[in-house]
Amino acid sequence: MGCNVGKTDQLVRYILGIVLVVAYFLHWVTGTWGWVSLILGIIFVVTAAIRFCPLYVIFGINTCNKD
Repeated sequence: MGCNVGKTDQLVRYILGIVLVVAYFLHWVTGTWGWVSLILGIIFVVTAAIRFCPLYVIFGINTCNKD
């Protein structure tokens, strides 16, 4: 399981994930959409933290620079 999430992608995922989780807890989104927001937010934060996205493997995407 190698890196396939680059630095810019990682930053965007962290920001979007945090916004979605905060939106859930501040009740900006409620009901089913609230749960969707929470789950997607957690997924974005986790994939940013481990720098690996399983969907990128399926679609053959790699935004990670070869260092």
